Parts: sequence; structure tokens; C-alpha cells
Amino acid sequence: MLTHHRKPVCLSLISTDLPLSSIVETAGTLYQKDNERFHLLLAAPTPKNYEAAITPSSPRLLWLEISPYRVTMTMQGNGQLSYRHFWEQGVYGITRYWLPTESLQPQQPIRLRNFTRSLTLSGHPLPENLRVEYELWSGKVQLGSYILNLDIQH
Repeated sequence: MLTHHRKPVCLSLISTDLPLSSIVETAGTLYQKDNERFHLLLAAPTPKNYEAAITPSSPRLLWLEISPYRVTMTMQGNGQLSYRHFWEQGVYGITRYWLPTESLQPQQPIRLRNFTRSLTLSGHPLPENLRVEYELWSGKVQLGSYILNLDIQH
């Protein structure tokens, strides 16, 4: 049975070895698929440096598929930056980025790998915190270590 809940959420991404951090505080809709599987849908904020002329007219959506074993996060960018991450503890997952394009030709994604060192989901019956610690790789070059943290308030 699919149930949903509107919740305040805080999503943060920090690099442990680069000067990079991002925090989004917004409302999200949490869909319960079964006892251990959830979908969280957020309207992502428009980046601060975008000019009004190139800002998409419809919101960019951030969609997380969450379970204690794996997480998938997808950003649908409406012609802007889009990405899809897949994390599973102890596994090299695939990360894809689609950059904005002004041509009508479909663009091939930039494919990277991520190694998930730790994936922790807490809270019952609904998730309250998700923490993913991972490394991002391009071939044999490490592009940094990151921590994705998601807090869902009840």
C-alpha cells in the first residue's frame, strides 16, 4: 500500500577533502512503498547564480529512492544540469551527469563511479536520517570523498 507524508527535510552534501558544501532545507513528500522502501520527492532550489532568462519555468525535481541497502538520487533538470547517483554499501555505483545543451542533439552523460563506504538509514516506521559516505572516481583518479546527509523531521 502506497502512503505519503509531507515532511520538512534538510539535505546536505559536504566534501571531506575539498572546500565544497551544499545545504537544502525544504518540504518533501515521503512515499512509503513497503516496510523498508521509500521515495522522497523534493522541489530543488534554483542555483543562486542563474539569470532569470535561463531559469527553468517549472521546478527541478529531486527524487530519492531509499532503502537500508541502497539509495538512488535523481535530479531532473528540465534542460539544465541533471544527474543520477546510485549508492550501495561496499559497491562501486554509477554516477551520471547530463550537462545543459543548446543543440537538439541528445547529449551523452558524463559517467563516473562512486564507492560507497557507508550507508546508514535510521528511524522507524518512517526514516528520520540517511547518511551516505562515498568516494567519487573518474577512471583511476579519485575526485574527492563526500558525505550526503538527509534529515526528515516528524
